[in-house]
Formats: sequence, C-alpha cells, structure tokens
Amino acid sequence: MKRTTLAFFAFLFCLTPVFAQDWAKTTLAKSTRHQEWVAVKYGNRTVNAFIVYPEVKTKAASVIVIHEIFGLSDWVESVADKLAANGYIAIAPDLLSGMGPNGKGSLDFTGQELNRAVSGLPADQVTADLNAVADYVKNLPAANGKLAVTGFCWGGSQSFRFATNRKDLSAAFVFYGTPPDASAIPAINVPVYGFYAGNDARVDATIPASTDAMKAAGKKYDPITYDGAGHGFMRAGEDPANSVPANVTAHDQSWARMLAILKGI
Repeated sequence: MKRTTLAFFAFLFCLTPVFAQDWAKTTLAKSTRHQEWVAVKYGNRTVNAFIVYPEVKTKAASVIVIHEIFGLSDWVESVADKLAANGYIAIAPDLLSGMGPNGKGSLDFTGQELNRAVSGLPADQVTADLNAVADYVKNLPAANGKLAVTGFCWGGSQSFRFATNRKDLSAAFVFYGTPPDASAIPAINVPVYGFYAGNDARVDATIPASTDAMKAAGKKYDPITYDGAGHGFMRAGEDPANSVPANVTAHDQSWARMLAILKGI
C-alpha cells in the first residue's frame, strides 16, 4: 500500500478534526507558569520542544507529551501546561522538527500534508528523538529523575511503543493508541495504562490482543474504555464546539485517573 494511502487512512482514524484552537491558545496565554521552547540536540538532529515548569518548592517528576497525528498544536501545549499546573515538568517535543518546509516543523505544514508527514516519520527517528528529550528532561536541575510518557492518537501509539524502548520509565499512558508489535511487548519494563473511547471500534479492537500479549509477558496493562466517547475525546472534551457530553465525561475522568497514577510514581 502506498504511503499516501496509509496517511489518508491515518487521518480518517483520528476522527475529530483539528481546526483553529484559539480556546487552547487562550488557556496558554492565561497561564502563570514558566513556559519556554528548548532545542534538544543529538547527533546531527535538533528537536524543538515546548516545556512547562510547575510552581513547586521541590524537584518534580517529568512527563513527555507526544502529539497527535496533527503535529504539535496549541492543545498539546496546553496539556503540558495542565500537567505543570499539577506539579510536573512537562515537555512536548515537535517530532516534525526540521522536517517541514525550509527545515521547520509542525506549524509550517498545512492540511493533510501535516498528517502525511507525521504518519511517515521513521520509527527509529521517533525513538531517538524521544530518548534525547527524555535524557534532557531527566537531567534538568529541577527534575527528580522520575519520568512518564503520555500520548494521544498517533502519539498514544508512540507512547506504547516508547515503553518497549525506554527502561527507566515509571508509567506509560496510552490515549486511544494502538499497540506495538507483539514481539516487542516482552521488552516493556513499565506499567501501561490505556484510555479508550467506546465509539472507536478500530482502536478498541486491539485491546483484547494487547491484554493477552501483556499478560503472557507478565506486564501490567490496565485499559479503561469510556462509553459514548469518540476518538480524540481528550481534545474534544475541552473544545467549546464539542457536542458529545460523553467526551467531556471521558476527558474529566481520564485526567483524574492519570493524575492519581502520577502521584504514585
């Protein structure tokens, strides 16, 4: 199957489209927390990442936030800010850094070009980018060395896959993402927590196999499905244009669950 066809299907699978996110931009603008862009360099590559620091007295755990197939957006940045509001150093890398027109990133793509670019990212490059970002954030003076990863849609799949490549994670949060190849499951060294939409048959169909593979490998996998919610409910649940009450419920319950787990790492 041609890559363009794969990209088209990947776009369809992320059912909730992204239009202007002025509401997320407003949330970011109102934040009192320290937000900045950092350039994480390794080898010949530079990954631009949005990082937000919590207003706390002690060193904090860190969370990597992996964007959707729509690239690093205002909403994803607002997720990082919300994690910081709850006491965590949150860093959201633009995995399209240097891949856009004129060597830029997510903001320089338009429409389906953006979806195609994200879905076409080389797996090894994604892993290397995430490892570089993980090393960077873990070694910050304000960090306590504990690290978790979360991701949404395409990023949810990457969060699950990153757990097969990174041994020092404390938790992996998979929001409506598909699992890695079953052969990679035994390499996971961290609890994986799944967050799924009831109205998302494509992704939900992977849950039984993931459950079996994780159980066979002796790994912790804890999936929860939210009835009535659609794919993309974390973003849709905050969007003022959302018309599905179950998305709001799933969003709120998922945040509460994730924060409760983070407190225990």
